[in-house]
Amino acid sequence: MGEWRTDPTFAMCRALADGAELSSFAGGPFDVRAAVAAIRPETKDGFLLDQVPWEHFPQGEHVREAVHLLHTEDSLRAGTGVVNGICANDMRAAAVLAVPFLIRIAADTRHPYRADALAEASCPARARYFGVASRGELLLHRAGTQADDLYDDYGVEVTGYPAGWSVAAARAAITADTALLQPLLGDPDPSICIDAAYTLATAADPDRAVRSSFRTRLAAEQDPSVSAALILAIAEATRTHPHSPTNAWMREWWRDHTQAPQVRLAAAIGWLCLTDEPVPDDLRAAVDDLATIERAHAMDDLPWMAIARGSDETGLQRCVRKMLHPDQPDPDDCDDPWAPRR
Repeated sequence: MGEWRTDPTFAMCRALADGAELSSFAGGPFDVRAAVAAIRPETKDGFLLDQVPWEHFPQGEHVREAVHLLHTEDSLRAGTGVVNGICANDMRAAAVLAVPFLIRIAADTRHPYRADALAEASCPARARYFGVASRGELLLHRAGTQADDLYDDYGVEVTGYPAGWSVAAARAAITADTALLQPLLGDPDPSICIDAAYTLATAADPDRAVRSSFRTRLAAEQDPSVSAALILAIAEATRTHPHSPTNAWMREWWRDHTQAPQVRLAAAIGWLCLTDEPVPDDLRAAVDDLATIERAHAMDDLPWMAIARGSDETGLQRCVRKMLHPDQPDPDDCDDPWAPRR
């Protein structure tokens, strides 16, 4: 990170640490929201990477090279995992600039690493905290529009850069490309469908068009895992843009005994995250019956559950404990996402 300290953006971060107003830097050359908004459609479609200000953000040149390698399919899979790794290291700003290009790689049905690209596209749009699984936080999108709101909500990245700016910019990039992502909900590869839903769930959706696309796809979907992902995506989109009829619809799904178990479990979790009502007895009974250890491990293929898990619990187990038994203490583990599961 030594070269980052010589970058002009570091002066902004140092000024913020010294008490400067974040709003005084809004719209400037080191505001990644402005940088993403300024990327022209022809730059995105033509992969004109030299027209993007990677150098303004920490690890930017590293991210640019990764996008180049992925796009050109050079050096086997040398470009995969970089965005995810940088986000895991809490440096999202440069990773945000990759989002429009990752989406285009994912949309290219001939690209051999499209699934890898799509899995990384949503990373900068989420302030990831492993093991967070409560009703109040699992599907929470902080959607502040003011600079100070975003700063307070997300704090700073390891470099000192305002994390809320990175998250907001990534969501704006995804929102701008919903037309490319929505067809992926019906892709023949279930992993593509699931990651498309996970990515689209972060988009701004004031007219509920994205949520409607989830509902439309759900009506035709035959794969229970994809259906469960669509249910969670609907719940997440509704958490951002509340819609009481969707809450009632979610209740109907977890009560519907004709649905697959993982679909009912996803609907139960979605409903719990959308309301603060007391947990109904029939929901407790349904979850107790359906949430087997085998099913819990299988549902960790859903990214929402994978992020929720701890080192001694699957994501589903953690959600059940946090949402239905909030008084129970956490197991004696370190919440290390890389630790082996029992």
